[in-house]
Amino acid sequence: MEILDILIIGAGPIGLNCALEAKKNNLNYLIIEKGTIVNSLYNYPLYMKFFSTADKLEIAEIPFISAAPKPGRQEALEYYQGIARQKNININLYEKVLKVSKTGKIFEIETSKLKYTAKNVIISTGFYDIPNLMNIPGENLEKVKHYYTEPYPYAKQKIVVIGSSNSSVDAALETYRKGAEVTMIIRNSEISNNVKYWVKPDIENRIAEGSIKAHFNTELIEIKEKTVIFKDKEGEIQEIENDFVLAMTGYLPDFDFLKNSGIDLQGECLNPVYNPETMETNIENLYLAGVVCGGKDTHLWFIENSRIHAEMIVKNILSK
Repeated sequence: MEILDILIIGAGPIGLNCALEAKKNNLNYLIIEKGTIVNSLYNYPLYMKFFSTADKLEIAEIPFISAAPKPGRQEALEYYQGIARQKNININLYEKVLKVSKTGKIFEIETSKLKYTAKNVIISTGFYDIPNLMNIPGENLEKVKHYYTEPYPYAKQKIVVIGSSNSSVDAALETYRKGAEVTMIIRNSEISNNVKYWVKPDIENRIAEGSIKAHFNTELIEIKEKTVIFKDKEGEIQEIENDFVLAMTGYLPDFDFLKNSGIDLQGECLNPVYNPETMETNIENLYLAGVVCGGKDTHLWFIENSRIHAEMIVKNILSK
C-alpha cells in the first residue's frame, strides 16, 4: 500500500490550501472529503453574502475576482471548485473518514470505501455538519430546521427563528420579505454585535416597526406540532401558533472523531490541543487546520485568518 506524505481530511478552503501547499513542495498528498468540494459552502443559504471581501477569501495567492464588494455563495463555489479543477488537486469525494489510528510512525486511515496509510494527517473538517442542539422536547419534529437555504418554502407560514446571529437575522429578514409571519426568540437583550454591519440596522428597524416580532431575554422550552412554548423575560410561560422553527443555534465540530483520533480536548469549549506555531496536535504528525481548531468557539477562526495554517503545517513537516 502506498504511503502518502500527507492525507488531508476535508476539502474546504483550508483543506484545499493545505493541498496546494503540499503540491508546491512536491509532497505526495490526497484529500478525502465526505461530500463535494467546499461542501459546507455548498450547504450555505443560497443568497448568502460573506462578511469578508474577496481578497481575504483567496488561497495560494490565486486572485478571487468578484463584481460585488462582498462575494456570495455562488461566487465562492466557482472560485474554490475552479481552483480544484485548474490545479488538478487530488481529491476523493463522497468518501467519509471513519477512523484515524497510528502504528509506529505511520497513520492508518479507514474510510467508507478504502484504507490508506500516511506519514502525516491534517484534519480540516470545519464545523458545519453537527447542529448545536437545544435539547428540548419536540426538537426532533419535522417542522424544526437546523439548516436554512432559501425563504420560498416559508411563504405565508408562521416562522419562529431562534437566535440573533448572522444566520438567524438573514433567515428572519428573507422569510419575512417572502410573506412569512416571523417571530424571533433571542436569549440575549439585543441583536448580536457580530451581525453584518449593513444588515443590523435592517433587522433592528423591522423589529422596531413591528414587522418582525422579537422576544429578547427569552428561552424556547418546548416545540409542539402546531405551537411553540417559551419563557419570556418576566419568566412567564407563553405559547404561540407556529408552522416552522428555524433553529439557527450554530454548529459544532465532530468532537467524537477528534477524540477517537487521539486528540486531547480541554475545557468547557472542548478546545483541541495543538501547537499554535506548527498546528501539530498532541499526536505527533497529526495536525489541525481551519475552524476545527476553535472547539466550540466556532467564531474564532475564519478563512481569512486560518489560511496561514497550510504553510505552517507543511513547513513543520519539511523540517523533520
